[in-house]
Amino acid sequence: MHTHHAYTLRSGQKLIAGPRALVMGILNVTPDSFSDGGTHDSVETALAHAQAMVAEGVDIIDIGGESTRPGHAPVSVQEELDRVIPAIDAIRAAGITTPISIDTMKPLVADQAIQAGADIINDVNGLQADPYMADVATLYGVPTIAMHWDRNWTAETDVIPAMIAFFNQTVKIASDAGLARENLILDPGLGFSKTLNQNYSILRQLPELIRAFPDLATLVGTSRKSMIGKVLRNEPSERLAGTLATTVAGYERGGHIFRVHDVRANSDALRIAQATLYGP
Repeated sequence: MHTHHAYTLRSGQKLIAGPRALVMGILNVTPDSFSDGGTHDSVETALAHAQAMVAEGVDIIDIGGESTRPGHAPVSVQEELDRVIPAIDAIRAAGITTPISIDTMKPLVADQAIQAGADIINDVNGLQADPYMADVATLYGVPTIAMHWDRNWTAETDVIPAMIAFFNQTVKIASDAGLARENLILDPGLGFSKTLNQNYSILRQLPELIRAFPDLATLVGTSRKSMIGKVLRNEPSERLAGTLATTVAGYERGGHIFRVHDVRANSDALRIAQATLYGP
């Protein structure tokens, strides 16, 4: 059964994760993301996509200004700010109050995004790359998603014990910075420096990770990723069915938040999975 987690955002809104899963809609304002690069990289198209996701019932809008696909080209702080801040400004100016997470590896981008109206930090480095990221999260007291990404993993790595050790370090960094433990959200980082077998092993063993950190919510992000494409031998645009299968599998194993491209389809799948586990 799902653990219960509640977050109070800077706006005063409450965000509740538990038996009802939260859907995080992806809004990449980048020219080079693996699936939707260049699709929403103007203010107008970003706003239109945000409005469409809101109409489909999205719980969180995740805005990213730097691709993390394999072989991606790093961007400067200023370039990333020039991508994400106008998008956040436009969304808030349009009257959209849906919580926004800022998907960034840079503390200054996180800081400026929160000042512009973002509510959540989403750090793919699990607070372990830049020591100031935890300080920014603490300064604003915001929910913070810490993703697992260990570039030193090999095909022989025992995934769950290694991931637990990684997240213990993340928890220590957050604690040392003064970030409230209940504001941490863990993301196993499916697809990041992991083999195909490791990705599915992690998804299968997700309850073990959740049992190690029962007081922390877990985010699952598989949408359109190569772990689906390598099994089905298809392109990112053809991976909706595979994504839905992994979303339901992740939910049934205790996941709380699902980061997806296709909001309505995943929301529908999660509602049916919830009805199956808990009754309609």
